[in-house]
Amino acid sequence: MLQSIVHYGIHILVPFCIAIIFYQKKWKTSFIIMLATFVIDFDHLLANPIFDATRCSINFHPLHSYYFIVVYVILLMPRKTRLLGLGLCIHIIADYIDCLFM
Repeated sequence: MLQSIVHYGIHILVPFCIAIIFYQKKWKTSFIIMLATFVIDFDHLLANPIFDATRCSINFHPLHSYYFIVVYVILLMPRKTRLLGLGLCIHIIADYIDCLFM
């Protein structure tokens, strides 16, 4: 229960706070862009079983691999991709913290 609260709290509250604090004029758009990065969880469909509460996503699923994490960090640098990079990095951090519960 606590694990789910922390996991989804990070996934939703952190992007919301970032959008409100740093993107005040376009906070809704910024928040939606960061939430849209949930799309990387489609790689869970490649796993068998699709969901396993005891499995750490980091470096197990293709879009959660260390190679892609480097790409997500690089996306933080250009202004045009910064929100995508933020959303993806927050997603990876939430998944990493989720792994600490195991």
